[in-house]
Amino acid sequence: MYGLNKLYLMMEKQHNRGQEGAGMACVKLDYRPGHEYMFRERAEGKDAITKIFGTVQKNFVGLSSEELADAANAKKNLPFAGELYMGHLRYSTTGKSGLSYVHPFLRRNNWQAKNLCLCGNFNMTNIDEIFKRLEAQGQCPRIYSDSYIMLELMGHRLDREVERNFVDAKAKGLEATDITDYINDHVLMSNVLKTTMDGFDGGYVVCGLTGSGEMFSMRDPWGIRPAFYYKDDEIVAVASERPVLQTTFGLEVSDIKELEPGHAVLVKRNGEFSVEKMLDCRGDSACSFERIYFSRGNDCDIYNERKLLGEQLLAPVLNAVNGDVNHTVFSFIPNTAEVAFYGLLKGFKKYQNDCKIKRIQALGHVPTEQELHDILDNYVRSEKIAWKDIKLRTFITEGNTRNDLASHVYDITYQSIESGVDSLVVIDDSIVRGTTLKESILRILDRLHPRKIVIVSSAPQIRYPDYYGIDMPRLEEFCVFRATMALIRERGMYDVIDSTYKACKAELTKDAAEMRNYVRDIYKPFSVEEINKRIVEMLRPEDMTTPVELVFQSIEGLHKAIPRHKGDWYFTGKYPTPGGTRLCNQAFVSYIENVYQYEK
Repeated sequence: MYGLNKLYLMMEKQHNRGQEGAGMACVKLDYRPGHEYMFRERAEGKDAITKIFGTVQKNFVGLSSEELADAANAKKNLPFAGELYMGHLRYSTTGKSGLSYVHPFLRRNNWQAKNLCLCGNFNMTNIDEIFKRLEAQGQCPRIYSDSYIMLELMGHRLDREVERNFVDAKAKGLEATDITDYINDHVLMSNVLKTTMDGFDGGYVVCGLTGSGEMFSMRDPWGIRPAFYYKDDEIVAVASERPVLQTTFGLEVSDIKELEPGHAVLVKRNGEFSVEKMLDCRGDSACSFERIYFSRGNDCDIYNERKLLGEQLLAPVLNAVNGDVNHTVFSFIPNTAEVAFYGLLKGFKKYQNDCKIKRIQALGHVPTEQELHDILDNYVRSEKIAWKDIKLRTFITEGNTRNDLASHVYDITYQSIESGVDSLVVIDDSIVRGTTLKESILRILDRLHPRKIVIVSSAPQIRYPDYYGIDMPRLEEFCVFRATMALIRERGMYDVIDSTYKACKAELTKDAAEMRNYVRDIYKPFSVEEINKRIVEMLRPEDMTTPVELVFQSIEGLHKAIPRHKGDWYFTGKYPTPGGTRLCNQAFVSYIENVYQYEK
C-alpha cells in the first residue's frame, strides 16, 4: 500500500504533464510459476488516474486493515502488490489517440527476464531510420510509432542480453531453474541501454521495468527532457519534476539529484543502485520551455526564474505605457503566468521607489507630511482582471456559435479600472497560436474600455516547431509565423519565400548532420516590432477600437533569467539535434506545398 499510495501521489502531482490518459505497472519479485508477476493498467481521459487506481483498489475491497497490513499475504494473493511501480501520464504530441498509445507498453515472454515494460517522456525525430534498422534485423513492428519501435528495439537487445547469460550459465554447468536464477541475477541493463539508445535522435527520459526485477531510467544525451531522482536505504524514486519528489516523500531540495544527460539510474533486483553513463554527452540543451510554462512553478528555481522573466520586462512595458505608471493597471492571464506577473510587479515597484526617492531629494528641504503623502501614495496598481469562467464543450461544432462561446471562456472584473484613463497591462507566459487572444481575451478586456491594452509575453516570440515533446509541431499554427508570412506578401517579397523553399528542399537531400535550418531566413527582413504590429492587426477583433500593443521577452532576457537551460530552438531555430533541423526544413516545405498554395 505504501508503494501504491506514493505512486498515486506522484502521478496526481504531475497531472499537469498530461491529461489525455494514464497508465501504471507493477512487478512482483520472486514470483511463483503459474502466477502473474507483472501487472499493467491503462485508461484514457482526464480522469484516467482515478480510473486506473480505482480498478486496482477493487482487488482490495472487503479486506480488513489487518489483511492489508500483511505484506506476505498481499504479495502472494493480490494483484499490484509488488516491489516495483511505474506510472505515466500521456501528453500526445503526434495527434494519435486510443488506448494502444497510452503508456506503459508491455512486451511479454515466458522467460521472466525477457518481459519488458516501458514508458517515457519522449519524441524521437529519426524514427524512419530506427524502423529500417528493425527491418534489417528481421523484425516487423505492429505499430509505426516511436514508443512501440523503441519497445521492440529494446526488447530485441534485452533478448540478446538474456541469451548471453544463458550461454554463460550453460558453460558453468548450470541446469533447469538454476539457469533462470543465474540469468535473473546477471542481466545488465546497461548493455541493453547502450546498444538500444545510441541511434536515437530526440529528447527523452525513458523508464522501464523487467519481469526479473530490473528498473532503469535514462535521460537523452543532449539533456533536453528533465529527470530527477531520490535514493535512500529503502526506496529509489524518479520523476520529471523535483517538487513532486519533495512533496511525496517529505524531502529537501538538497536530497534530490538531477539525472545528467546520457546517464541512467539503474536498480537491480537485489536493490543494488547505480548511476551510470550510457552515452557521451552530446550537448547542453535543457528545454527552456519546461521552465517557462510546462513544469509546475512550485520548484524553487523555476519560481525564481519565472519571476525574473517578468521583472526583466520593465523597460519595454514602461515604454509601451509611455511612462505613465500612475494610470496603468497590471494583471495576468492565464494562471500559469501568475509568477511572471509577480516579477513584473517587483520590477515596477523598484522603479516607483526610485522615482519617489528622486522626487523627495528634488524638494531641497525636509518634506511636510502632505508632501510625503503626495509622493508615497503613488503605488503600482494591480487587479484580478480576468476569471476563467467556462470550458467550451466539444459537441459545439458550428463555427459562429463556437466562436461566440469561446469569447466567454474568460470573464472580467467590471469597473476594476478607470474607463478611458487607465492603460491595462496583462502578462501571459507565452503566446503560441494567438487563438485565445483573438477569440476571447482581447474581446473581454475591451469591455473595460481601457485607454490602451498591452499584452506581455514572458517568453520570446515562438517562431519554430518543437519536435522533442512539447505540442508545437506545425509552422502555420504560430501567430508569429503567420504574421511574418503576411508581411512578406504585403510587401511583395515573394523571392524570400521562393529562396527559402528551394533552400529547404535542397537541405532535405543531405545527411541530417549536414543540414542547416533555412526557415530562419524568412524572419531576417523584419524587426521584432514589425512582426508584433502585424500580429496585433491579425488578432484584433474587427469591432475593437482600443489600441493594442504586444511586448515579448528578448532572447537575451531569456538566457539571463534561465542560464542553465539553454534549449531555445522554439525561439531561435537552433535545434540541438540533426533530426530537429531536418524536421523544421520539412515543415516549411510541407507548408508551402500543402497550405501556402491555398492561402494565395
